[in-house]
Amino acid sequence: MSEAPVLLITGFGPFPGMPRNPSAALARRLERSSRLRLALALGRALRVRVLDTTYDAVGTQLVPELTQAPAAVLMLGVASRAKRIRVEARACNRASRFYPDASGRPSASLTLDPAGPAARHAVVAPQALAILRRHGLAVVGSRDAGRYLCNASYFRALAEPCPVLFVHIPPVSSVKRPRDAVRSRRGRLDPAAQAQALTEVALFLCVRGRAAARTR
Repeated sequence: MSEAPVLLITGFGPFPGMPRNPSAALARRLERSSRLRLALALGRALRVRVLDTTYDAVGTQLVPELTQAPAAVLMLGVASRAKRIRVEARACNRASRFYPDASGRPSASLTLDPAGPAARHAVVAPQALAILRRHGLAVVGSRDAGRYLCNASYFRALAEPCPVLFVHIPPVSSVKRPRDAVRSRRGRLDPAAQAQALTEVALFLCVRGRAAARTR
């Protein structure tokens, strides 16, 4: 069996209305981060997975990664109507039948896990929010991860004993207006600035994960 990754980073592929998902590109950018790879033993302890935006992928793609017992998980998704980055503090045990996934199928049930709690919470969310704010990003805390695949995958991952965090990013406009360019220079929309700040969040999660592992 291969060595379990210290850090698992996930993004999502395209879905209806979002033919190019920026969370996938951001996850790959983090994978190429020299600071992150050096801090994690030259990348040998880093695993990046871009998940299909389907309900089946929670079981077939995410769960196998979680069974390798990562020390920390950083999950990225796009919120199509968001203007700022959102740090999600919880995931709810609920879904919607109104939003089909990339395969055209809605959730099979309104409850993600009949035996699970009403919600699961990310205890690391306040610290992650503070880190992103220190980097000058436009970021807010959120207690509603939606009723789509972001929430479904987050709810499943939060069942693990390691630190888990989900961060929603805004969509990237295909045509930047002058105002957008100014905001981008300030680090509010620039993917490079997002990656730099999220690298610090990822390292924080790893530190917390290693400390938690020593107490188990």
